[in-house]
Amino acid sequence: MRKPKPELTWMGKEARPRLEPVVLVEDVSLSYHAGEGAEEGGIFDNQLIFGDNLLALKALEQEFTGKVKCVFIDPPYNTGSAFTHYDDGLEHSIWLGFMRDRLEISRRLLAEEGSLWITIDDNEAHYLKVLCDEIFGRANFVSNVIWQKKYTIANDVRWFSENHDHILIYAKDKSAWRPNRMPRTDEMNARYKNPDRHPKGPWKATPLHAKSGPETAKNFSYCFRNGVLWMPPPGTYPRFSGESLRAMDENDEIWFGKNGKATPARKTFLHELPDGGTPSATVWLHADTGNNHEARDEVKAFNPENPFDTPKPEKLLQKIIHLATREGDLLLDSFAGSGTSGAVAHKMGRRWIMVELGEHCHTHIIPRLKKVIDGEDKGGITDSAGWKGGGGFRYYRLVSGMPAIRNGQK
Repeated sequence: MRKPKPELTWMGKEARPRLEPVVLVEDVSLSYHAGEGAEEGGIFDNQLIFGDNLLALKALEQEFTGKVKCVFIDPPYNTGSAFTHYDDGLEHSIWLGFMRDRLEISRRLLAEEGSLWITIDDNEAHYLKVLCDEIFGRANFVSNVIWQKKYTIANDVRWFSENHDHILIYAKDKSAWRPNRMPRTDEMNARYKNPDRHPKGPWKATPLHAKSGPETAKNFSYCFRNGVLWMPPPGTYPRFSGESLRAMDENDEIWFGKNGKATPARKTFLHELPDGGTPSATVWLHADTGNNHEARDEVKAFNPENPFDTPKPEKLLQKIIHLATREGDLLLDSFAGSGTSGAVAHKMGRRWIMVELGEHCHTHIIPRLKKVIDGEDKGGITDSAGWKGGGGFRYYRLVSGMPAIRNGQK
């Protein structure tokens, strides 16, 4: 496959960091596993890596190239703001090189049916989109999801109240990747009724026409048994053939309204819908996926004195992980922050690797994971995931050395 032509330039783009060989050495004093009597089936071999994420990603290549199902990253947004736990004000060109180097290795770590998910705001989102096009190929861009991170309006802003973030989604190979479908909710199912007591059960009226179709169907018409002549509205096409409409008509699967005079519609029965659920939309409201305020409350539950500045809510990660993985798949987050991705992946029965350089690896992530493993974390998605505790993780430090050495052994 031809390498995509570079589409984004910046000062110093040709500069590449020299990466010294490092190995991952476990510090068993900081590794943590559930004790006796823990829930069976927990995943114990997760990895929490303390150190520079570029060096860590490079060290992971030997074992995990092509094995990661989902890469999720919540990188510094490069807004120029001063945050307690990390520097979020890198000069633009430095930031682009910083992201490029990490995304290139992340792509190599992804499985062929894997996907990348990046949260970002307007400050760098559009440059990051072009950068990802260059690394992953424009053909592998899947979507830009809009997440409602705030639900209140800031009255003191000069221009607009910023209430959203972007989630850029790329596939390693879009032709081989499909997102999982979202489970149907009780609210969705409640839209299906059975006013005529049809033997097939609850149904919902859906149109007989479609936006596109063959040119030969432009003058289509069909006369139902009750004498109603139906033609698609101007500019539309029939969704079904005359033979299919005849079969539906004979089986009482066409709805003409309560008075029998409404525009004909198909009875789409609830029990005939695909078992896989529904596709996800590209706008995610805070009521379904959480918000910044909710995320900070979740972090305060395990570190009330020093909550993380920019956490993501567990419901947001739950939706991403559901769409991108299945139980037992591997998730990688090289900007772990407060550890939300690992905590949620753990509760959902996924394997995970997180990398974090900041001291909050010890002040936030480890205490959080211990509560998850011990079954003491009652917040976030704990109830919806049915999480009771179990599993564990291994804690690693980056140490200079020969690449063939791992865990202190050759």
